[in-house]
Amino acid sequence: MICYAYEGRCEISNNAAERAIRPLAIGRKNWLFAGSDAGGDRAAAIYSLIETAKMQGLDLRKYQAVVLGGIADHPVNRIDDLLPLNIDLQD
Repeated sequence: MICYAYEGRCEISNNAAERAIRPLAIGRKNWLFAGSDAGGDRAAAIYSLIETAKMQGLDLRKYQAVVLGGIADHPVNRIDDLLPLNIDLQD
């Protein structure tokens, strides 16, 4: 079944998705050397944060500077405040 023929919201191609995962696919062999499963999990979490920040239109350097600069003093029970969806970079 061709979805886009029946549903107007469906894209004809998946080029946008292919472009989004290209950096991960190019470095696929590098991820084999994460060191351990825990290292791979941490790398996946970092990539998820970076891609979410990109989707929100945040300046990545500024976002990383704010998060890394304040994470040591940030309460662990409010760590969600540092997610790209919740952070305000206007200050």
